[in-house]
Amino acid sequence: MSMETWINSLMDTLGAPGAGIAVALENLFPPIPSEVILPLAGFAASSGRMNLLAALLWTTAGSVVGALALYGAGALFGRERVLAVAARLPLVKVADIERTEEWFARHGTKAVLLGRMVPIFRSLISVPAGVERMRLPVFLALTTLGSALWNTIFVLAGYLLGENWEEVTEYVSVYSTAVLLLALAAVACFVAVRVVRALRPGPGARRARR
Repeated sequence: MSMETWINSLMDTLGAPGAGIAVALENLFPPIPSEVILPLAGFAASSGRMNLLAALLWTTAGSVVGALALYGAGALFGRERVLAVAARLPLVKVADIERTEEWFARHGTKAVLLGRMVPIFRSLISVPAGVERMRLPVFLALTTLGSALWNTIFVLAGYLLGENWEEVTEYVSVYSTAVLLLALAAVACFVAVRVVRALRPGPGARRARR
């Protein structure tokens, strides 16, 4: 059974709540693509299989539930375990995590809000929010707002395009690929810098050679 067929079956059986369940699962399992679920829900609304407002409300509720689960996982894992894992990873230093914490303390609200509208990171951003114990009311408000904006754009696109809803996925796939390439480039740069620093002799070694 294809992903599209499964999502259609879920929405045919449960209506708008089915779309919400699919989106909640998408948050927990990013390979399930929101760019298929949301415009497909919009198409279902345009064909009378569900109410448009219900589709918007349920998909946003599904996003929040999925994000809360990941927030809880981050909070359960905790800062000390993150530091312990980081200390064992090659090329990663505890200072890196501490700098990330400082950055999140300054920019966490923007990261959570905008992160909900970036493929791949829209799910992952909930984990550091949980690790850093961002205040739950703030996290819920930002997640709801960001999810509502993202979901509304794609549900309405599917609603307006009707049977041509798949056109949405073509544009989003380009956007997702660009985001993934940027993320991979950033990781590659980080690794390259760390390897160069590890291979570079320290001041003591340079003096000894002289």
